[in-house]
Amino acid sequence: MTEIASNNLLRGTVDLLVLRALVQGPSHGFAIARWIKQESGDRVSFEDAALYQSLHRLERQGAVSSSWGRSDKNRRARFYELTAQGLDSTSSPHREGSASGQRVTPSGTMRRQ
Repeated sequence: MTEIASNNLLRGTVDLLVLRALVQGPSHGFAIARWIKQESGDRVSFEDAALYQSLHRLERQGAVSSSWGRSDKNRRARFYELTAQGLDSTSSPHREGSASGQRVTPSGTMRRQ
């Protein structure tokens, strides 16, 4: 696999995990990262930069929107949520593993619940 193909695969994986996290509802970056780590049994984590690059990429694509709000610790935070387009992309039958009824397994794959 070439380096470019590998980078695209990683970007797509992070994007898919972020979209799946946002199916649960609006959330800020730290909570998204925490959800991914928890759902994967602490086996999937990545640098903050990768998470925020993914969120910004998804926002540019129209899959995610954002707004400023307050976190549960009363800190100013940017909250992200799925748009209709983002929700459609998570449940599209051509994507491997629709968002509804699936979770990240410890091996990092998606499994129907």
